[in-house]
Amino acid sequence: MDLFEALTTTRAVRRFTAEPVTEDEILQCIRVATQAPSGGNIQPWQFLVVTDPETKRAIGDVYRRAYARYEPALLAVRPPARSAEDEEAFSRMLRSSRHLAEHMGEAPVMVLFLMPNISMALRDAGGELDVGTPFASVYPAVQSFMLAARGLGIGTTLTTVYRIYQDEVRALCGIPERYEIVALVPMGRPRGRFVVGRRRPAEQVTHWNRFGTKRA
Repeated sequence: MDLFEALTTTRAVRRFTAEPVTEDEILQCIRVATQAPSGGNIQPWQFLVVTDPETKRAIGDVYRRAYARYEPALLAVRPPARSAEDEEAFSRMLRSSRHLAEHMGEAPVMVLFLMPNISMALRDAGGELDVGTPFASVYPAVQSFMLAARGLGIGTTLTTVYRIYQDEVRALCGIPERYEIVALVPMGRPRGRFVVGRRRPAEQVTHWNRFGTKRA
């Protein structure tokens, strides 16, 4: 598969078939993920693969409760849609997200991306240096994992909604408190097809040298 095809057709897949994902396929995706860049090459990631049906169901129950709080909070602050097309796209996404919340525990595999709960705060004589979230050293690995899965015909999506009840997920999986759960990625064979998504044109969201300066 061409790299650009993989990049443009890796969708947020939230509906899976019951077809299993093999351990070899999971490990192949993790091997690719470990090649991702990280700040200072610290490679802070750990990958927790969940295939046990009981544990998946329990995580699914936690996720459902978290989503029940998340959606109303999201809708309360959501800005108006720019067009009827955007409104329909949002409605489709919402239906898909609700489906995932109801069926998360049925995903063939869940992968939890972990990193040590370490402070990335830096200081010098001028004060604290804001260099962003330490999760930035793990998210490239998540994307690489998802792209590798796409190459194998496996669908994935990244969610952080579970973080509302992160401690419960930690307890279910025996994760020490010193680890943050950076992302939860369910994976499985998609019910639908991999297609190029509808997006705003690159020219519309690209600025040159100064904000607001667009190419003609």
